[in-house]
Amino acid sequence: MSRMERLRAKLKELGADAFITEKAENRRYLSGFTGSTGWVIVTADQALFVTDFRYIDQAKEQCHGYTIINNQRQPLEAIRQQLQQLQVKKLAFETSISFAAYDQWQKSFAGVELVPVSGLIEQLRMIKEAAEVEVIRQAARIADEAYEHILGFVKPGMREIDVAIELEFFMRKHGADASAFDMIVASGVRGALPHGRASEKRIEAGEMVTIDFGALYRGYVSDVTRTFAVGEPDPKMKEIYDIVLQAQLNGVNKLKPGMTGKEGDALTRDIIAAAGYAEAYGHSTGHGIGLEVHEGPALSTVSSTVLEPGMVVTVEPGIYVSGLGGVRIEDDVLITADGCEILTKSTKELLILSV
Repeated sequence: MSRMERLRAKLKELGADAFITEKAENRRYLSGFTGSTGWVIVTADQALFVTDFRYIDQAKEQCHGYTIINNQRQPLEAIRQQLQQLQVKKLAFETSISFAAYDQWQKSFAGVELVPVSGLIEQLRMIKEAAEVEVIRQAARIADEAYEHILGFVKPGMREIDVAIELEFFMRKHGADASAFDMIVASGVRGALPHGRASEKRIEAGEMVTIDFGALYRGYVSDVTRTFAVGEPDPKMKEIYDIVLQAQLNGVNKLKPGMTGKEGDALTRDIIAAAGYAEAYGHSTGHGIGLEVHEGPALSTVSSTVLEPGMVVTVEPGIYVSGLGGVRIEDDVLITADGCEILTKSTKELLILSV
């Protein structure tokens, strides 16, 4: 079934007459619209896109199969009129909207029952179509090329922020629309910070460096982490690297459809725990990627979601030791009919850069 058919089937299950979203990623997923303002309204047989005069031409070009409505700078009134014309009595809306917006909607859409739904479109988005996978594959390729480039760029004395800037510049120069997120560059003891954003700290000889980055390409993201050394690292850090690599390889080699997110998480967590570092691995093994860098499904200790072909997830175990440093290795992985395919191809061998 198409995206619209699957949504309409969900609406029928909910007993709702229509669904509305303003969330950028869900709006784009349903309509193809890449602008910053607009509302998608879907009924059993109609699809409307409500926006203002700035985006009318863009919406006509991108929102195939939609009736385009100019809101005349009064979006809630325009939506109210359309709901009235469509005879909508029960309107499904996303619980991610603010309370202030909900309060306005209750006042503006008097006579329409608002039906809260959580994760409706996000559930549809979990299983990627072939075209989506191809875009993610290209985002992964750009990130791989950026990693190869940065290995020849990093030198002792360089600031972490300089590495982040060079990574983003390279990715954008080679086809990315932007960096997928605020990238992590954490060197030395800062490697113990799982989300150590690039700082003014200067990289020193003998330190391990963890970089977590990705490319935003045609709306979809990649998300890759590699850890390398600038000069000969502490032997303890090399030992930690080997444990994380063993765990990560077990994850990407054994992940398959039919597993729950919890079972996928255990593929890496059990190895790290057996090595004595259970307390040093405090985050989940992975998460879905697509239009957002964090979406479903999760590979975590509490995830009961069953993995299905077409899902794209990260596998990113790590060990973080305060005062010493940390290691994380991450790939983007496509769940296939009989296993998985690793989309990020960069080497995971511990590279020790000459100084």
